[in-house]
Amino acid sequence: MTNAESDADPVAAVRAFTRFYTAQLSVLREGLLGTPYSMAEARIVFELNQYGSADSADLRRALDLDAGYLSRILARFEADGLVTRRPSTIDARRQTVTLTETGRGAFTLLDQRSNNQVRELLKSLTPEQTQRLTDAMNTIRELLGGEPRRAAYILRPARPGDYGWVVSRHGALYAEELGWNHAIEAYCARVVADYVEKHDPRRENAWIAEADGAPVGSIFCVRRDEDTAQLRLLLVEPSTRGLGIGGRLVEECVRFARQARYRRIVLFTTEMQRDAARIYRKAGFALVEETEGDTFAPALGEQLWSMGL
Repeated sequence: MTNAESDADPVAAVRAFTRFYTAQLSVLREGLLGTPYSMAEARIVFELNQYGSADSADLRRALDLDAGYLSRILARFEADGLVTRRPSTIDARRQTVTLTETGRGAFTLLDQRSNNQVRELLKSLTPEQTQRLTDAMNTIRELLGGEPRRAAYILRPARPGDYGWVVSRHGALYAEELGWNHAIEAYCARVVADYVEKHDPRRENAWIAEADGAPVGSIFCVRRDEDTAQLRLLLVEPSTRGLGIGGRLVEECVRFARQARYRRIVLFTTEMQRDAARIYRKAGFALVEETEGDTFAPALGEQLWSMGL
């Protein structure tokens, strides 16, 4: 089956990924990670190390193992000195299984080799690629296993392709959320064009917040004059608000302005952008001037915020 055919059929795509991943981890070999233990046996060791002792019935349910198969493995582990078994104090028909010192040594071996195997898989990836991979894995767990969504995102420098996204999303979000007209998109396009064409990398920078491999936020730090930096184009996608992305973007912008030896940093916003104002105030900015304008909406209160560095 070709890749195109797999992509068109979800069942085939999942099966193809499963074959690929099991091959990457070599889980089908007789001994996992060069040890005497199968995948199922290694999982039992991992579970017992986590809890110290476990009820055999609970262990069977947690790992979804056949009762007879689990019993045979535990009997072999007991013979090898990896575990001890005794009747449960709650139900004599059950057993309490405890990992021995020898069993903990087996766990340490498996754990070290598993970590080394994954490090080997990841060593050729960049930090951004590693983040994309772990985000994708978290998505699989969330969708198939009911795992809660992890608040995972990265900040990275802006790169080709991001600038058009910044302009487009500002225009779309401000029209949808604040009812502003098309002038905001033209305004952002001019800001972005000036930055791309004229920016001094020693004193100006731009960052993109990324989650699940897609941009979800932006911020720019630009030169206003020799002593003053300006924060511009802060945006966070609605789907990722509440994760602290806005505050983190502002923090990075201020940190860069300090390193670039500006004496103060300013920003212009409006009275309608109350969520952004809370972020600015928390970061240390203060409202210093408010005027009436109508660039993006009638009778709009435009604000100047400032912070000494």
